[in-house]
Amino acid sequence: MTPPNSPSGEAGAAADIAGETAELDLGVSPEAPRSGDHRIGAGLRLPEPVPIEAGTEDAYAIEIRAKSILNQVPGESGVPFEWTLNPYRGCGHACRYCFARNTHTYLDLDSGHDFDSKIVVKVNAGQLLRRELANPKWRGHPVAMGTNTDPYQRAEGRYALMRDILTALTERANPFSILTKSTLILRDLDLIESAAAVTDVSIAVSIGSLDEGLWRTVEPGTPAPARRLEVVRRFAEAGIGCSVLLAPILPGLSDSWEHIDRTVGALVEAGAKSITPLPLHLRPGAREWYRAWLQREHPSLVPLYARLYRDSSYAPESYRREVVELVERACRAHGMHRESSNGARDTPKRTASETANEQLSLL
Repeated sequence: MTPPNSPSGEAGAAADIAGETAELDLGVSPEAPRSGDHRIGAGLRLPEPVPIEAGTEDAYAIEIRAKSILNQVPGESGVPFEWTLNPYRGCGHACRYCFARNTHTYLDLDSGHDFDSKIVVKVNAGQLLRRELANPKWRGHPVAMGTNTDPYQRAEGRYALMRDILTALTERANPFSILTKSTLILRDLDLIESAAAVTDVSIAVSIGSLDEGLWRTVEPGTPAPARRLEVVRRFAEAGIGCSVLLAPILPGLSDSWEHIDRTVGALVEAGAKSITPLPLHLRPGAREWYRAWLQREHPSLVPLYARLYRDSSYAPESYRREVVELVERACRAHGMHRESSNGARDTPKRTASETANEQLSLL
């Protein structure tokens, strides 16, 4: 079932492109700016009423009125969710490796700086969601948020779209999940607690490493990893729990035993509900942007990446398995074990579910 006007195109990141590009023509002006100062915070401003140019240094919030907000993921995508919701396109987190970068090229913007700085804001997201949840054909499917760009990125501090979205989902007792790198989610802890009282709620935070030097260069727009640990603690204290994606694990940068053991230890101490390791993958768009960063910051690692990602967006299975085994070893060392479906002890798995988790790995 597809809500009225809701497209069902490419999985996750691209699922709503067809339903928006006709309305979002970047060759014409977006919604009329608000009166007064065009500065809106979050490092963004509303553009002047002239065509938006790609490849510039300008940082814009491009406000649009989307045609649909719930996106059905094609069954052949192999991801562990059927419906997604993305209130923003582009992401101010500016993670060098973000898999969603290439989706900005569908809007005639580039996958590098434009993706980081020209943020499309679906200002009517809450209104659309209420309408689509009220559709008699809607069957209360779980809705995944954060599968494309982070719903709690910097622009959310100004627009607060998620509060209306969470309220709408709670009113319908509709299950949902959120994946984020942002501490801004704590602003909505009250709403998430209310939702958890009436429906299934799943919260996950992405933390790839606790190395502050690495964080500052590879995820420059995100809160520090140490601050994200506070999100894990707060949700654990609230009784909701918070899973952690140890993601992405970067070859030569955060894949050593020392890195992994330190990070896993901190996650366990913070009360992580589970830890899922996800080694880096590099899709087109992200691949080129990450390679340019690597050549600037860590040129000695370029040959390693050339070997690992020569023929695929994914590192070889042998490498992925080795990294996952290190994480499993660290989990055991710090007392974290998971129960399998038959009650036997198990540890976080990765290689068998690579495709199913790929949409989550780079947020």
